[in-house]
Amino acid sequence: MDLIYRTIIYLHVSSVIASIGPFFIVRPIIKKLPLAEEKELAAYLTTLRSIVRLSMHAGHVLVGTGILLVILGPWKWSAPWIVMTLALMFSSLFFLARAFSPTLKKFGEKGTDKARLSARLQRTIWIYIILLMSMLWFMVVKPAPW
Repeated sequence: MDLIYRTIIYLHVSSVIASIGPFFIVRPIIKKLPLAEEKELAAYLTTLRSIVRLSMHAGHVLVGTGILLVILGPWKWSAPWIVMTLALMFSSLFFLARAFSPTLKKFGEKGTDKARLSARLQRTIWIYIILLMSMLWFMVVKPAPW
């Protein structure tokens, strides 16, 4: 059982890395979007969509392994750090669903202000990173505020 539990922890941590890491890498790509020509823009947008998809699927693994860790581990669902992590997770799911795809779709429309959309995308990525890093903080530190 110990090996299984440790493997689940490994998968859980790996999925956190896959969920957060790519968003740090794409920041330079987003800076190039306003001046990108049609072919470059298509390649950049494909990359960004792939990263959002990767983060989404890594999030599925993250949630699944998190559930298993709580069920198999010593914690209860009422632990403050779990409650706060879940609250942030639901916020980030809502945020992710509404933040990236609509903005990325607008890049394909003619006459759009690419600089404004790029700035919005940069801001969106920072908000998402802050949400994910906050969840990570709760999972690592496990504070007990109540």
